[in-house]
Amino acid sequence: MARLSSWLRLAALIGAAAVLAAPSFQAAAGADKPKLEHGKGDKCVEDTDFMRRNHMELLKHHRDETVHQGIRTTKYSLKQCVACHASEKTGSVAATKEDFCAACHSYAGVKLDCWDCHATKPMAKQPGQADAQAEVKASPLMPNPQNGGAKQ
Repeated sequence: MARLSSWLRLAALIGAAAVLAAPSFQAAAGADKPKLEHGKGDKCVEDTDFMRRNHMELLKHHRDETVHQGIRTTKYSLKQCVACHASEKTGSVAATKEDFCAACHSYAGVKLDCWDCHATKPMAKQPGQADAQAEVKASPLMPNPQNGGAKQ
């Protein structure tokens, strides 16, 4: 009986993995890849293939550093992605299904939930506001990795 139970669990795990690994209906049906506008910069922070496969991990890691450790940088910030990839037509990355983020996520069958909290349009610069550089700014309430983890 224990062997049967183990085999059933294994079969269920394999089945679940197969379902999760299957491409979306559009991708599996051979739908054309979305046509995207090029970003506003000369090049992305990483090459295109790398970003297609890993952007979610970069954003998650950046979020964790910012929220949990108080480290603020701009290289993999969602704000910088939006500023570069917002559509010329809509000014957004997710206002229409043709916009940068919405187009790929729709093609891949992946739910976009970033915009539940974050803006889909770049924020306008305030007069006299300097461009953000990739400097590290730490919260006074969080450990600062630049001084051995001591709070400021």
